[in-house]
Amino acid sequence: MSIRFDSGKHVFLLETPSSTYVIRLYEGHVLHGGWFHRLPDWSGACVTPSCERPSFSPVPEEFEGKTYFSPDVMQQEFPVTGRGDFRVPAIEAVDASGVNGAEFRYVSHTIGKGKKPLPGLPSTYADENEAETLELELADPCGPLRLTLSYTVWEGFDAVCRHVRVKNTSESESVSLRSVMSASIDFPHYRFKMLQLSGAHVRERRMITRDLCPGMQAVESRRCMSSHQQNPFMALLETNATESTGEVFGFSLVYSGNFIARSEVDQFGTCRAQIGINPYNFSWKLEAGQEFCTPEAVLVRSEQGLGGMSRTYHELYRRHLCRGEWRDKVRPIVINNWEATYFDFNAKKLFALADTAASCGMELFVLDDGWFGHRNDDRSSLGDWFIFKDKLPEGLKQISDGIHERGMKFGLWFEPEMISPDSELFRAHPDWCLHAGERKPTLGRHQLVLDMSRKDVVDYIEQAVSSIITESGLDYIKWDFNRCPSDVASASLPADRQMEVSHRFYLGLYDLLERLVAKFPQVLFESCSGGGGRFDPGMLHYMPQTWTSDNTDALSRISIQLGTGVVYPASAMSCHVSASPNHQIGRMTSLSMRGHVAMAGTFGYELDLNRLSAEEIAGIKAQVELYKQIRDVVQFGDLYRLETPLSSNRLEAASYGAWQYVSRDRKRSVVTVAWSFAEANAEYLLLKPQGLEADARYAIRCSPENNPPVPAGTCVSGGELMYCGLRIVNQAAYGGSLLFILEKV
Repeated sequence: MSIRFDSGKHVFLLETPSSTYVIRLYEGHVLHGGWFHRLPDWSGACVTPSCERPSFSPVPEEFEGKTYFSPDVMQQEFPVTGRGDFRVPAIEAVDASGVNGAEFRYVSHTIGKGKKPLPGLPSTYADENEAETLELELADPCGPLRLTLSYTVWEGFDAVCRHVRVKNTSESESVSLRSVMSASIDFPHYRFKMLQLSGAHVRERRMITRDLCPGMQAVESRRCMSSHQQNPFMALLETNATESTGEVFGFSLVYSGNFIARSEVDQFGTCRAQIGINPYNFSWKLEAGQEFCTPEAVLVRSEQGLGGMSRTYHELYRRHLCRGEWRDKVRPIVINNWEATYFDFNAKKLFALADTAASCGMELFVLDDGWFGHRNDDRSSLGDWFIFKDKLPEGLKQISDGIHERGMKFGLWFEPEMISPDSELFRAHPDWCLHAGERKPTLGRHQLVLDMSRKDVVDYIEQAVSSIITESGLDYIKWDFNRCPSDVASASLPADRQMEVSHRFYLGLYDLLERLVAKFPQVLFESCSGGGGRFDPGMLHYMPQTWTSDNTDALSRISIQLGTGVVYPASAMSCHVSASPNHQIGRMTSLSMRGHVAMAGTFGYELDLNRLSAEEIAGIKAQVELYKQIRDVVQFGDLYRLETPLSSNRLEAASYGAWQYVSRDRKRSVVTVAWSFAEANAEYLLLKPQGLEADARYAIRCSPENNPPVPAGTCVSGGELMYCGLRIVNQAAYGGSLLFILEKV
């Protein structure tokens, strides 16, 4: 890890363990030099050659006679509009004269140890020995704007973290920012596949790839949330890249609101990749002397394919994005009452469920929706964070004490950013919701969204949630967000600042979360948004795990969880066993398969234990005991995707998923394979574990279901496992799975 400036060659070399990121200075212009395998030295001979282009690629006046220098063809580090580059810009700013255009020249730079926090925004963090940061100062020679381009490189990670600060140095005039990306890279070719994580509610983060072609390819959210439909991430994979080989570039945004991730292929076959706040419904009035900071973009380069990129993100986010007491702790096994009781519960029902859960070895009891206000369905009471005495006449403390007496932790469901029209809060403060003037607001799930850009709203939520935590001795909070904000307008802002509301919403939310996690460091916070609608790095900075999807069907979860694991670590991925038939899609699956699939993340149950047979309860006890043996490997080990929709090229129609976690010392590993349905006379599934020591011997312990491929206790070398593999027969079952534990002997 180092950042070097070669003043003779006018180049910055940002070095990670395996890569070099190059920034060039050319007569004040800041150009991108490339992101390569680690270079021993830099001559500059291998940059994109300069050549004259037609007059349709203009040349700035100061380069008169140097017709090879057109912004339209040069690799830019932070491109602008209005100066001859017709590709998508990284910044658009309208000055006091109404002109949309700026240009920036290098002024100075600083190189320092460590990494500073971003003002008001979540970000990765590091001490002085773990990272170095370059800050490039740029100024517009004809305007009031100054840019600070920030780059952090890491000890031990092939990653570059970037953000931008924009300052208006005018003494009197404002500037309107229309778009500011967090990162932009110009690649010299477009021989990439673009990977995105796309889907819908209860069908989140499927891995989708497409070849780049001339024009714009983008994923974005315009829902005032990172969304179920798209995730704030994209990757560019060289065309022959696989899970384990080839060059891959990842772009991940530490943000929870509207975003865009895009790749533009231009007329000359180059590719411009950018990620940042979505320009949709965004503008920011930057007053004289004020500064705007973008969210952080975390860029990762891998030479070990998509899997190498994922493992870098996992470890970086586990160690340098998640925070607090729970960052490095194994997560408790949960029983959530939602699918067991829905809104129909009382203290007797809850304690009966808790008794069975405790006898099975579960560690955290979560009381979900319906404990507050007068809430018996989803039509009322959001915002009224006081106990529903008709349902719990002895109050919440009785439930909390009873759960703690049973040796379990106690948690609650909240939806603090929402308000019901049928609530005391709405009747007292009807202007506290997002709404567009006199227009009737739109409802989602019979609810409105609180205006988190308002300090009085944030203060109220902090006080209300804090009171419940303190009074009931909470150990855990599930923080939900069950609709997309619409009518994104605020009664507290003037007309010329209404386009700021979506970003100010998240500045308010982040401020609230910062207060709460600082005040209650012992509480484990879990993010949720109808499942995975806000599964993003911004929320992970405050809440180290997220409810992965409202779809708990094991077969659906295979692709959801494999896609989620492209960026996010298993410790962040909350996964539960639910009832069969499944409550979302009605499918029947075995208890064994539901357990194996849910053990891919933080583990728990979401069903009525007291309606199960003695045999099923015995199976759950065995699952809980098994997960306690392997959860340190799963939650903090290295992930290898052995079979995914991207890697599958099978003869039959059966759909497989296979994944593996390996402890950091490579002494233990957990391998799981699951399939959707059986196929007559199916081919063998050849499963090749990875990440083991080739010369070491590993004992194989298999789950007993469905004819494991080797006898229990078999010892095999790591090399034989990785290079020869295990052959598994597609079992005669609709949905099935195998889990094996490999232990070094």
